[in-house]
Amino acid sequence: MTELSPAKDVPSAVLITGGTGSFGHRMVRHMLDSGCERINVLSRDEAKQDAMRHELGDDRIRYFIGDVRDYDSVVPASRGMSHVFHAAALKQVPSAEFFPMQAVKTNIQGSQNVIRAAEQSGVQSVVCLSTDKAVYPVNAMGMTKALMEKVAQAHGLENPTAETTVSCVRYGNVLYSRGSVVPLFINQLKKKRPITVTDPNMTRFMMSLDQSVDLVSYAFENAQQGDLFIRKVPSCTIRDLATAVCELFDLPADIKVIGTRHGEKLSEQLATREELARAEDHGSYFRVAADNRQLNYKPYFEEGQKLVSTYDDYDSHTAQRMSVEETKQLLLSLPEVRAELERWKS
Repeated sequence: MTELSPAKDVPSAVLITGGTGSFGHRMVRHMLDSGCERINVLSRDEAKQDAMRHELGDDRIRYFIGDVRDYDSVVPASRGMSHVFHAAALKQVPSAEFFPMQAVKTNIQGSQNVIRAAEQSGVQSVVCLSTDKAVYPVNAMGMTKALMEKVAQAHGLENPTAETTVSCVRYGNVLYSRGSVVPLFINQLKKKRPITVTDPNMTRFMMSLDQSVDLVSYAFENAQQGDLFIRKVPSCTIRDLATAVCELFDLPADIKVIGTRHGEKLSEQLATREELARAEDHGSYFRVAADNRQLNYKPYFEEGQKLVSTYDDYDSHTAQRMSVEETKQLLLSLPEVRAELERWKS
């Protein structure tokens, strides 16, 4: 096992696409607290940018209205940047099921635009945000994120002498991110309604926003061309997550099962057995190097890959499972949950 130190070198100038989203917003705060000299935020929503401008009030941030689908709007935001964190995406599974081509335009073509603009602008490192839904994808959101990973890895295959390092990070469910279930559960409790779950036996990997920010920082510090970084995190059932929220608010667990949504899986995978067979164990993280073989496969045919059969997928059904008490402790680590509890008790 190779244990590398957390990121220490603070990027001097960072572009964050989708910087007004819950993840991007937290990354902006992290970069400000770390002493980053300049942060460019690219997003489509001028209302969120205006709210963020008033909330943070920091002259180190510059706001760019634009869409990653539009290459010409990405280029100006990339100029002078040393690092790019690409978080802009269409993330809602049901929405992508109804509008798959919109997910293609943002998650795949938009990612290609970000990488091209970064290369043109001389950016040192691009980290693209992926998801466990990209592993064995069964929905349009996961399929487009899987292809985003391929686009990122192909950058190095197509440009072996490229100076811009492009890598990906893959994570599970980020607690209290926009559109996630915990804010929904809390809102339902406050309105004295039953908590709605799609399938109580469904399992998901769980991590906090701060843990996901640490993952991106780790990639900035350690990535080589085409790398994929995965943070090791525990999982829990949706029933236990709902029960944990109810117990924190001292309310009975009134759970209503509504059935699975479009494109949902019973469990999620963070890594395939093929990826784990070539992964490096970095303690809290896995580093999966890109398959950088050329298209002439003959020299590799006789060697093959004999280790794959000895590994299992990194699956939320079989990963370390949190109890209700452990889930409560993870929830209490979130400032948003603590604030909701304080308001509830007052």
